[in-house]
Amino acid sequence: MIYLWIKAFHIVAVISWMAALLYLPRLLVYHADAAPGSEKSETFKVMERRLLKAIANPAMGATWILGLILVYLTGAWSEGWFHGKFLLVFVLSGYHGWLSGQVKNFAADRNKKSARYFRIANEIPTLLMIGIVILVIVKPL
Repeated sequence: MIYLWIKAFHIVAVISWMAALLYLPRLLVYHADAAPGSEKSETFKVMERRLLKAIANPAMGATWILGLILVYLTGAWSEGWFHGKFLLVFVLSGYHGWLSGQVKNFAADRNKKSARYFRIANEIPTLLMIGIVILVIVKPL
């Protein structure tokens, strides 16, 4: 029974993390078009910081902790699909770290990237999510 509870909370954490990783770059798209120091820019800074600190970071931590517990409980370490999933989740975590750096750049009014750049970057978590879901559900490896 504990396995099902851990799995349920892992899924909740993943959904929360993905929601944040899909929304945060959208905020950066709009923030990139705002003049530094403007009221609009300052509002985006607050929104980005809160999303990162209150949702994205805790959700990523919970996803990792609960996921590793699930791997321990199921013995998935030796499965090929898990290796692929682990790699994609590791890349997704790196993307999360990159977003954190971008939020810091915006907070210090140091952004040099265009809104188009962030629109393209916004597709990365979707592609990784598709790969992760396929590996977990279909287990092609």
